[in-house]
Amino acid sequence: MKNVEQWHETKFVNTPRGLRASREVGRGSRVIADIVAEWYERAIRTHARGRLLDMGCGHVPLYGVYRDLVTENICIDWANSPHSSGHLDFEVDLGGKLPFEDASFDTVLLTDVLEHLAEPAEAIRETARVLRTGGKLIIGVPFFYWLHEEPNDYHRYTEFALRRMCTLGGLNVVDLQAYGGLPEVLLDLTAKGINFAPRPLRAVLWPFHMAAAWLDTTPFVRKLSDQHKRSFPLGYVVVAEKPSGSV
Repeated sequence: MKNVEQWHETKFVNTPRGLRASREVGRGSRVIADIVAEWYERAIRTHARGRLLDMGCGHVPLYGVYRDLVTENICIDWANSPHSSGHLDFEVDLGGKLPFEDASFDTVLLTDVLEHLAEPAEAIRETARVLRTGGKLIIGVPFFYWLHEEPNDYHRYTEFALRRMCTLGGLNVVDLQAYGGLPEVLLDLTAKGINFAPRPLRAVLWPFHMAAAWLDTTPFVRKLSDQHKRSFPLGYVVVAEKPSGSV
């Protein structure tokens, strides 16, 4: 990664409770960003190792999680990325052929990127090509989420689509988790709705939303969320492995 000494926390920050959304994240997206941060940290700490490729890295918000777990990290993104930074090693078409040799990496991160690729199956095949045997691909995608970064917002994936793409790409899914559930979907949609309200009304509504967010941490609501997250997921985190014998 270029300019490592200039890196600082952006989208996510480390807290006593683990990785969470920073204040740079708008209030309308903090519910999902907090949940995503927790799941990404868990997947990275469990699976990241060796030489890591951070695809669609932007400001490299997850570097603080994986930097002590890997031997090297290579950062790539589109040349015209809306999250451009000085940390890029290569500017590439994330939906095309990657400029790396076969079996170059032990870990590939593809977080909050796959929905922006017009041909996602090709990207999965390319990650499989550059992974070494036993290497892991960590994917994170939203499901119930508003349009963003238009016009480059193409897909929302079910767990079945994600499994199929990984399998067809030559990878074995070793873990697939839905994050969030019906309560979190409602919280996220409500937060985004408040953003569209007139300013005086927003000031009235935010304290009620904060109270609802606190209720979401209670055992009863967490249990309700777990019961419904398969049918009403906010999104998914997938870990897929390149098996032995793969080309």
